[in-house]
Amino acid sequence: HGTGLTDAQWAVLADRGVNLSIATTIEMQMGHGIPPIQRALDLGILPSLSSDVETNMTPEMFTIMRSTFTLQRMNIHTRNRNGEANVPPLLTCYQVLQMATLAGAEHAGLGSKVGTLTPGKEADIIFLDTKHWNAAGYNNVPGAVVTLMNTSNVRHVMIAGAFRKWDYKIVGWNLGKLVR
Repeated sequence: HGTGLTDAQWAVLADRGVNLSIATTIEMQMGHGIPPIQRALDLGILPSLSSDVETNMTPEMFTIMRSTFTLQRMNIHTRNRNGEANVPPLLTCYQVLQMATLAGAEHAGLGSKVGTLTPGKEADIIFLDTKHWNAAGYNNVPGAVVTLMNTSNVRHVMIAGAFRKWDYKIVGWNLGKLVR
């Protein structure tokens, strides 16, 4: 989780190009410590985002993205209010989307297959409904996804070029059986 690393340990990670996946909601909920979002960014590490323990906290990425975004910004706002000099910039929604997509794929060793919409990569695509009440009229796509949307906005899901969710309904799975 990286919440208890010393400065020397962080330096080794950064020097060796280590990847870090942060489970923001679990780290806060289970008491691991403050997720080291800013520490990673300060060292040039773009962390990926993880759910880690799906049995006691939601694994859905909207909550994880929003928690990461708001926690880092709260910490930076606090540092600004306390008069600290040289405060890092606020995390952007675009950076958070990169953490949830590109960084996750790269850190898992799958960057050549998934993580971006690129010719030759698998077509793993989530189609989001921007006309849904919670995001309608918002004119900043990364901002809408990270700060406003939730699973109700997921209209279609394509995995490896095949639709697995169509018009808000799961395709090809017996959900009743899966839940049982």
